[in-house]
Amino acid sequence: MIRSVLVANRGEIARRVFRTCRELGISTVAVHSDADAGACFVQEADTAVRLPGEAPADTYLRGDLIVAAARAAGADAVHPGYGFLSENAGFAAAVAAAGLAWIGPPPAAIEAMASKTRAKELMAAAGVPLLAPVDPGAATAADLPLLVKAASGGGGRGMRLVTELAALDEELTAAKAEAAAAFGDGEVFVEPYVVGGRHVEVQILADAHGTVWTLGTRDCSLQRRHQKVIEEAPAPALPDDLRETLHRAADRAARAIDYRGAGTVEFLVSADGRAYFLEMNTRLQVEHPVTEAVHGLDLVALQLRVAEGRPLDGEPPRPHGHAVEARLYAEDPAADWQPQTGTLHRLALPDGVRLDSGVRDGDTIGVHYDPMLAKVIAWAPSRDEAVRKLAGALERAAIHGPVTNRDLLVRSLRHPEFTDPGALDTGFYDRNLAALTAADAAGRSRFGGFRNVPSGPQTKTYACGGTEYAIRYRLGRDGLSAEDFPGVRLLTHGADEVVLEVDGVRRRFAVARHGDRVHVDAPPLNGTDTPCAWTFTALPRFPDPAARTEPGSLLAPMPGTVVRIAPGLTEGDRVEAGQPLLWLEAMKMEHKITAPAAGTLTSLPVHTGRQVEVGTLLAVVDTTA
Repeated sequence: MIRSVLVANRGEIARRVFRTCRELGISTVAVHSDADAGACFVQEADTAVRLPGEAPADTYLRGDLIVAAARAAGADAVHPGYGFLSENAGFAAAVAAAGLAWIGPPPAAIEAMASKTRAKELMAAAGVPLLAPVDPGAATAADLPLLVKAASGGGGRGMRLVTELAALDEELTAAKAEAAAAFGDGEVFVEPYVVGGRHVEVQILADAHGTVWTLGTRDCSLQRRHQKVIEEAPAPALPDDLRETLHRAADRAARAIDYRGAGTVEFLVSADGRAYFLEMNTRLQVEHPVTEAVHGLDLVALQLRVAEGRPLDGEPPRPHGHAVEARLYAEDPAADWQPQTGTLHRLALPDGVRLDSGVRDGDTIGVHYDPMLAKVIAWAPSRDEAVRKLAGALERAAIHGPVTNRDLLVRSLRHPEFTDPGALDTGFYDRNLAALTAADAAGRSRFGGFRNVPSGPQTKTYACGGTEYAIRYRLGRDGLSAEDFPGVRLLTHGADEVVLEVDGVRRRFAVARHGDRVHVDAPPLNGTDTPCAWTFTALPRFPDPAARTEPGSLLAPMPGTVVRIAPGLTEGDRVEAGQPLLWLEAMKMEHKITAPAAGTLTSLPVHTGRQVEVGTLLAVVDTTA
């Protein structure tokens, strides 16, 4: 019997495992970097062990330190969560060698699936359907489009879509460099890119007694930059025979490598209904809550059961209803979806949905880790009801702090292509992202239309959504009144609430102030897909002359690390518009910094490995030279 579990991870998944352990009477141990010393998952653990340093390479990726921490804290089992060392066969073997229970599959099973190229060979031998690989040296225009993929790792790292044959060599080089930096393995392979395909996966759970459960399907087709955004279970609009084909293939995959524990077999389903094996994730998935919701299970509790050597029941419970999950990220759509940092002042959702989060009110969102703030999960008897419930909860959420992708999530859930399950495919955002993230001109116009007036009311200027708004107001005998808002009457105002009458309709606005930012939330308007939530930044009356920079200066758009500089690039070089100069890594994502225009690189003050803050000078391109 397992009595104490160390979670070799952080944030949301650590809290998720701790929650089940508490329910089962199992004590918990956290490990943490210096950056996470005050994090809520550390506070919630019964015992915590410090891993000196901040970077993942010095902390959560140090298997030797984690094993030592488990022994020092008296843990008798290790749960890897997802990411970091969760699919590292050497770490799993080290845990077992230390006399600790490993809450995951055998090291040999992890090793078998660690390389996508070797995994495909094993799956072919087991009769699992596959896409035929493409030799990049022999590829022709007839093979297009192609997808370059890293053999190791995941999360979209080392993945490139190639639509022109002339770009293949450049994309291979870029994918190899990114894969080597992210996973320590620069091996990549090329396969056909299936246009109009769906990303469908099967949750499996296997014990040491020959039982393999296939716990239904999930659809994860809504992906941006190859990262999942919205997931649901069961995968909608699948014919029964295709669903059965996926279940049989997942069962064969698990048995082929003598799998134990929780895992996921991922498939690409083409528009004509053919399924192809993509990869097998030998761990718990981020999106596991939707499977838990429709099957009424606790997958972490079942992982613990299997790790203790106990058998599963002969058949899993049948699915019931539908569940949808949305990933809430701290990222700014107006700045090319760059990860955002800062204080999360408030994150609150209505009752009736599940919130899995690694942060709490007052936490600082830093640069070292993934920008996901939370997962929001809704269950209902039908898909339509679950989607409506999730969209409504996100719409009504109070999110005060860094900019998030909340608007994208709500609009995606209500988009006609999503509400029609037969129209789902992985190209959803290729077709619709621009429209989904376009500024709501009608909504913003409510804050425009100002004019100068002779009597000179007081003025405050705010920025919201990239636009500045000058608000003119007066304080008279009858109280506060604002200029230039026909049809709007101020009824009451206080420190945390304002009540307006807008064209005869009374509306309440919750107001929260944090430094120079003012967060305003209101009940949603009927017939809109945009949450009624705004963040206004109070602007100073006079600009700071010290903020000016030399023309052509490229400033760091976020805190991060310079992971590489374009080969051979030096000061004095001639560069072309759009030419990559260097790459920043922040929150597990790489961001390319390119020349804004043709010119001469007159300054390159950074080097590989340098940590930079927002606004750090990265390079200067003189367009006049």
